[in-house]
Amino acid sequence: MNLNDWFEKGMSVNEYIGAMTRNKEQMLSIYEKFALKEEDTVRLETLKPRKLRAIVLTEDWCGDAMLNNPVLLRIAEAADMEVRMVLRDQNLELMDQYLTNGTSRAIPIFIFIDQEGNEVGVWGPRAPEVQARVERERAALPDKDAEDFQEKQLALYKQLAASYQTDASIWQTVANSIMAVLLK
Repeated sequence: MNLNDWFEKGMSVNEYIGAMTRNKEQMLSIYEKFALKEEDTVRLETLKPRKLRAIVLTEDWCGDAMLNNPVLLRIAEAADMEVRMVLRDQNLELMDQYLTNGTSRAIPIFIFIDQEGNEVGVWGPRAPEVQARVERERAALPDKDAEDFQEKQLALYKQLAASYQTDASIWQTVANSIMAVLLK
């Protein structure tokens, strides 16, 4: 299947949101609170003539998708970019073409295409700064064999999710990272 076919197969943003059973309120809260800087909106408007589109490999249970998808939606609005959501777990054929580090089905993955279906950029699953933070905090966890590993890991994920929902600087970091792919 080519990328135009995957785009056509994808759900509209509204269909995806309507079907969400997890993280819906959190994702919508980020979407409502996040606004692009005026200078970013002006820069993104330069993309409008290119008529780019985005295929988003995602799942509603994913904390990174909860953070990154609403930021992408704001960027897409400013760039007049149509977005389609493709569920990772039902579309492994596409997912396996966009593995993180060649091995991981980490999401979300944003595949930016032109009108002919040519890939013009790929982003995800995290902004480099967010990835570095996650790696730093994971490194502080006890050994996987430790009695309290699972408890501490769960606490870390809850803390990360909480910061994803409230820290506007993280939202801007994600926006900057996505825009770096789109505006290169």
